[in-house]
Amino acid sequence: MNLFYAVLLGLIQGLTEFLPISSTAHLTLTGKLLGLVDATNPQAWTSFIAVIQLGTLGALLIYFFRDIVGMTSALIQDIGTNGRGNGLRGYSHESRLALAVSVGTIPMIIAGLLLKDIIEGMFTKSTPVIIASLITLAAFLWLAEKVARHVRQIESVTVKDALVIGIAQALALIPGSSRSGTTIAAGLFLNFTRHSAARFSFLLSIPAILGSGLYQVTKIEADMSGLGIHSLILATVVAGISGYAAIFWLIRYLMKHSTMLFVWYRFGLGLVLTAMLLTNMIQP
Repeated sequence: MNLFYAVLLGLIQGLTEFLPISSTAHLTLTGKLLGLVDATNPQAWTSFIAVIQLGTLGALLIYFFRDIVGMTSALIQDIGTNGRGNGLRGYSHESRLALAVSVGTIPMIIAGLLLKDIIEGMFTKSTPVIIASLITLAAFLWLAEKVARHVRQIESVTVKDALVIGIAQALALIPGSSRSGTTIAAGLFLNFTRHSAARFSFLLSIPAILGSGLYQVTKIEADMSGLGIHSLILATVVAGISGYAAIFWLIRYLMKHSTMLFVWYRFGLGLVLTAMLLTNMIQP
């Protein structure tokens, strides 16, 4: 992989990781068009995507640094005092949010372990699967916008909410679904405001991205010969910078706008890819 491709893929990863349009779909489709996805070694592409996601993890950690420190210190303090004698009801908002993120991560861990071979295989690089996921999630996001009341703030998140949104995050293992897309849609169905749904979505993604990235780092040497370590590092750095910009923009965008822009984008991309697939302009 040359350095231009590395910069391009890093930009795509950073910009699409946090927008509800699926970074995996955009990266995989771009990789196919550039001839970088090897059907005989699909796990190499899985590893590449997971590792450059560490760049976007860095963007998350920087953007939400105060939140993370506050949640962690509050949880340690409340656990030490047993919730000031009132159990979980005595825990602060920050502590309960930390617990919610922890609980919401469990479905992703279970799904990742059970579906490891499928995730690393060609199924998750399948163009028809990506097309179906793009359109299906667009429909769910559209429905969520129609039925949501947008009345709940992130301070009201419960363990039950976290589990529901965590299950939605696990569905994002299907390429084309989008981690932010599935979790924001779930948050809207639970009547959170768009802004709160996005913030919890991003906080919930931190353990998932960290886990998958660190796991794939251990397999770089075995899986990624041919892609290049220098290109990997460059793509990761670019992903971090562009990812921070995407977080900054999306959270502010959702304060005043709906997610319909992304719904129509997903529908449009799905139709374009269908036409490209039928005319053999892209690999299945």
